[in-house]
Amino acid sequence: MQCPQCANYDSKVVDSRGVSAGIRRRRECLQCGFRFTTYERIQTNGIQVIKKDGRREEFDRDKLTAGLRKACTKRPIHEETIQQIVDDIEQSIHEMGKMEAPGSVIGELVMEALEPLDRVAYIRFASVYRDFADIETFKKEVDALIQPKDADHISAKPPLISIGESVDYKEADY
Repeated sequence: MQCPQCANYDSKVVDSRGVSAGIRRRRECLQCGFRFTTYERIQTNGIQVIKKDGRREEFDRDKLTAGLRKACTKRPIHEETIQQIVDDIEQSIHEMGKMEAPGSVIGELVMEALEPLDRVAYIRFASVYRDFADIETFKKEVDALIQPKDADHISAKPPLISIGESVDYKEADY
């Protein structure tokens, strides 16, 4: 492993810990003494994603992460939360036990994760994923979010924000 400080290739592992999807290793450069962290991820057999047009491409964790980051831009969602969603989706795909997964299944898994987390991020992702053709389709999706899923939710909680009220997010708020 190359030292990020002096570019030397000799280092020793000081500490290893298992993390959600791999191993975290704390290393020390044998030349300059600089300490740095590396992460190892277990690579499994490649899953092929079946696109809408029938094409197949390898599952790309980075592409999924980028899509989630775009949907969550300027929202109170931490990077760790995004990474956990990606980990969970990747795990779900592997648990299917198949070498191929339709892109629609992956998109629905993302939407299931975003809906309870943040409605704005959900709508952003849905607008791209479902390729809304017009404003009416967009409005229907927003209306479906606003409408309670069942009668138990009617007036169970007051709205968090009144129309016109602004909210300042601080690091402590989320």
